[in-house]
Amino acid sequence: MKTNIYLNNEKFITGITMKDEEEHEDNNMALHVCENPENIIENRKKLATFLDCDLDTFVCANQTHSSNFHQVTLNDIGRGAVRMDNAIADTDALYTYEPNLVLCNFTADCVPVIFYNEVNGLIGVIHSGWQGTVKEISLKLFDHLKQVEHCNPNDLHVQIGAALSQEKFEVDEDVYVKFKHLGYTDEFIYYNDQTHKYHIDNQQTVKKQCELAGIPSDQITIDPTCTYLHPDGYSYRQDKKSGRHLSFIMKKRIEGELNG
Repeated sequence: MKTNIYLNNEKFITGITMKDEEEHEDNNMALHVCENPENIIENRKKLATFLDCDLDTFVCANQTHSSNFHQVTLNDIGRGAVRMDNAIADTDALYTYEPNLVLCNFTADCVPVIFYNEVNGLIGVIHSGWQGTVKEISLKLFDHLKQVEHCNPNDLHVQIGAALSQEKFEVDEDVYVKFKHLGYTDEFIYYNDQTHKYHIDNQQTVKKQCELAGIPSDQITIDPTCTYLHPDGYSYRQDKKSGRHLSFIMKKRIEGELNG
């Protein structure tokens, strides 16, 4: 199973699954776009085995390109793991303090954001397609974490995962205007005179939102893999029937540690 691991230390493990022709349905991880749900469950079970946990520790949301987020508790364990009808509804970001829960996020061109707090053990995932980006889902969540959870942004580390590159993210004026109105995206947009299309760097825009929330730039990492151009990428723009990557993070339980 092809998986890009972004971090694996004594506290956290995080990464993203990639397209893999040797797995069921090319290692598609999404129940909402599949030929046979049993194939997806098998793929997820393989990932769980790799993470040394059970599939029923996965927590998944029904993503709707919203700016809604949800604090995951032990009551949410297993939601969306093997069926869609009990996934966390209308939510595009999850966070938790609980160890041994796998927070999941599904993308095929959209920007996956994975984060963790070294000090208090908080972890989370964000699904930021262009609609989520113009709704500033990352900025809103990090502001919430600062104000409600009393997180110091200097303690946060962010991994921005594989997504559609600026070269391949071409849009018409209506989408350009939405990004332009954010007020901080000019350096992440260029115009192609030949095609009359605008090209937007969604990953860099999300990074800017993290910086605006106070997270140090050197604690934000971007995976340069383009989901359209890379053979291991799933791209909805390239194929409307595309499967999905699964981005994940799990906080490991440390012996003798109390739940945060």
